[in-house]
Amino acid sequence: MIGDGRIEDSAVKALFFDRFGGPEVLRYSALPDQALDAASVLVKTSAVGLNFADIYRRQGVYVLDGEAPWIGGYEGAGRIVAVGTGVDRWRIGQRVGFLDVPRAHAERVCAPADRLVALPDDIDDRTAAALLLQGVTAQYLVEDSGRLAAGNRVLVQAASGGVGRLLTQMAAALGAEVHALASTPSKREQARSNGASAVYAYDDWVAQVRATGDGVDVVYDSIGTTLHDSLAALRPGGRVVIFGKAGGPPPAIDPLSLMEHSKGVVGGDLWTYLNRAESRQSRADRLFAALRAGTITAPKITTFPLSEGTAAHRLLEDRSFAGKIVLIPEGPR
Repeated sequence: MIGDGRIEDSAVKALFFDRFGGPEVLRYSALPDQALDAASVLVKTSAVGLNFADIYRRQGVYVLDGEAPWIGGYEGAGRIVAVGTGVDRWRIGQRVGFLDVPRAHAERVCAPADRLVALPDDIDDRTAAALLLQGVTAQYLVEDSGRLAAGNRVLVQAASGGVGRLLTQMAAALGAEVHALASTPSKREQARSNGASAVYAYDDWVAQVRATGDGVDVVYDSIGTTLHDSLAALRPGGRVVIFGKAGGPPPAIDPLSLMEHSKGVVGGDLWTYLNRAESRQSRADRLFAALRAGTITAPKITTFPLSEGTAAHRLLEDRSFAGKIVLIPEGPR
């Protein structure tokens, strides 16, 4: 590094792809460093999260930032090594985390200054990289999209997944009665340990839910193709929060069918709520406070060197995997 914070080496090692496909399209090599503008900072990453969205982008079914070659990743942690001339909030050497900065699977990431969050000393970089994106997602689903309260009956799909696990814990901590869907006996047991009072397999789950009462107040649907079933599991006046399409695009619905029982469908998208630097930091702070208090727990973290990102993608695509994958850049610290 030279005196004004610029980086001498203009190349950066990154995990990237220039065509869509399976894990085999991924490459690890040097690419030109991202240009630092006046409103950005350069972060030397120490840990970056791997999420299903990264798989979908590699497959070509999610929106990507910029032109090929594409670098995946949106979530991570590290230290600031350069600061744009218009930035006065951050300083070189400060530890930061981020959850909505594209091209994160690299040794250095150019981040808009208003998208960073300060990390407290008691939250290590790997935990931050494993928790921020999924944790703030679960948080907005509970607080904003679902607006849960004690006594609500809710159903969480994919309850042992990254978001589902935290969503179950947060809802249960509020005093909601959580019904959980999970694909295997071990995953259903995990959902119980996270606070679910009832767990179901994906076979005939609507009938099982409705047998416990007149339906649930809220269904959190991350599968997409299950939208009709989610609506059928609602009580009159209930709502589905649809925030994913892991199983494929959701089917069309007849608005009149919603009107007849006063049911609703609410779309959930994190980027709607990450709209100000202050709210981004506040959400991260409350997430870390929940971790300290034991309201939520950190996931089991499996690490891979960034250079072995292909193997990491393959493992995440194995539906038997549970936990969070964090990639570790290998450049000098």
